[in-house]
Amino acid sequence: MILENVFYPLAFYFLVLLLCVKPLGAYMARVYEGKPCGLDFILSPVERLIYRLCAIHPEKEMGWKKYLFCLLFLNLFGALFVYGIFRLQHFLPLNPQSFNNVSPALAFNTATSFITNTNWQAYGGENTLSYFSQMTALTVQNFLSAATGMAILIAFIRGLIRHETNTLGNAWVDITRSILYILLPLSLALSLALTSQGVIQNFSAYKKINSIEHSQEQIIPMGPAASQIAIKELGSNGGGFFNANSAHPYENPTPISNFLEMLAILLIPAALCYTFGVMVKDKRQGWAILFAMLFIFIPLLSITIWAENHSNPMFTALGIESAGNMEGKETRFGIVDSTLWAAAATATSNGSVNSALDSFTPLGGLIPLWLIHLGEVVFGGVGSGLYGMLLIIIITVFIAGLMVGRTPEYLGKKIEPYEMKMASIAALIMPLVVLLLTALGVVTSAGTSSIQNPGAHGFSEILYAFTSMGGNNGSAFAGLNANTFFYNTLGGIEMLISRFWAAIPILAIAGSLVRKKIIPINAGTLPTHTPLFIILLISVILVLGALTFFPALTLGPIVEQFTFWRTYGY
Repeated sequence: MILENVFYPLAFYFLVLLLCVKPLGAYMARVYEGKPCGLDFILSPVERLIYRLCAIHPEKEMGWKKYLFCLLFLNLFGALFVYGIFRLQHFLPLNPQSFNNVSPALAFNTATSFITNTNWQAYGGENTLSYFSQMTALTVQNFLSAATGMAILIAFIRGLIRHETNTLGNAWVDITRSILYILLPLSLALSLALTSQGVIQNFSAYKKINSIEHSQEQIIPMGPAASQIAIKELGSNGGGFFNANSAHPYENPTPISNFLEMLAILLIPAALCYTFGVMVKDKRQGWAILFAMLFIFIPLLSITIWAENHSNPMFTALGIESAGNMEGKETRFGIVDSTLWAAAATATSNGSVNSALDSFTPLGGLIPLWLIHLGEVVFGGVGSGLYGMLLIIIITVFIAGLMVGRTPEYLGKKIEPYEMKMASIAALIMPLVVLLLTALGVVTSAGTSSIQNPGAHGFSEILYAFTSMGGNNGSAFAGLNANTFFYNTLGGIEMLISRFWAAIPILAIAGSLVRKKIIPINAGTLPTHTPLFIILLISVILVLGALTFFPALTLGPIVEQFTFWRTYGY
């Protein structure tokens, strides 16, 4: 029974994922290296047309500061564009429900959410946003925010493989090629697959029907959902066309659509590991990073599955028997698919859900929360997960260098105090912002007035909200009214800091590394593809995550779990 219900579905999922890693990873490497990739005869003319229309000179490369400026400018323009659409929504086309303009605070929060690849939503999509807003504001930013993370990663990789130069590539070219050659084709294929399963894609007005049971009128929402859902999963965006997210039958109607969407969440982050190996001319490096991610992800996923396969002790105390904790989960998917989705969406910066995380057991909810606390380097967002992992690798080789008394090196580049300072800043930004804002939310009436659950669970809801926004994840524990001026404003600022303030030290490191010479490998060089290094890397990731957030977790899900054990013997 265990093999049939748990092992076989998970084994099939990871088998398909790993089979996709090499072909997709190799394809993306060819795209970024400017080599023929198979779609050139169709897309190259489109690419050249884009460059001409936008006055882009693809042959002109940029230093790290100009590269950063271009990314910040593009995303600032995107934020203003989305904000303007929301504030003028009532007067724009494709609004069959005649939705009003979005309030200033919510418009600010949502605009920053979608440009930062967070996709945190403090609203219900089917009763707040028009089709025009969903498509031109949110779906467009799903592509651009994902491409931004991928561009930063490629610039970082060039910093490692180039030497004695100052340029990291052209930001406009990297973003264009990320969207045109990778995100658009994959999204088109997934959209077609999802529509074949029943995911809706239309511009119809909402339907009114009379229910059979009560003869009452019900409103059935419509809309162009499939196109947004495809890129929300592939681009590690998250969010949902409807408020119920991927638990909604119009977003995720069948087990096949559920499998495809779960696969899409990890597909590009996993394949980018192989892309990295190809681009640095050492595929072992990419496989080592991928295995390190899996060796963290699979045990934590297993703990979540184990916790959710226990009945809710409150129900058990009432004499209600159940085969596991099915509260908040879709019977169409069950416990395994619900927990796999929750773990995958929080290991990446996806944040979509097909079940209610607020209804998980304390231990089951702890793991998704901690996966965000680990910095979302276990797969992580498209691009952002891998460059976050590379920062941890820099810290790891520095620690190893201190242990053996040698100047640390990675891929032939010396890791010196400047790189360590920048890596430390990038690694500490998210925890610092999350913990400070969580403390502010707990001690102010503006923060606590939104809590709908008392005690440790209420604290967990605030911690999860600021963790999700600070980690650019977007999922939520719910049970917390986040559509307030306090959470919309502070959350929007937090998402901007966590995404773009962290990008500065990352590109600064790339700019420093690209100027250095390549040091030949010798007997004293630490191999960074061996099982020993993988174990050391995993240890650093877990220690950093534990030391930073363990006190806060103790006040939330950990104490709640101990309360369950003490009260119900569970």
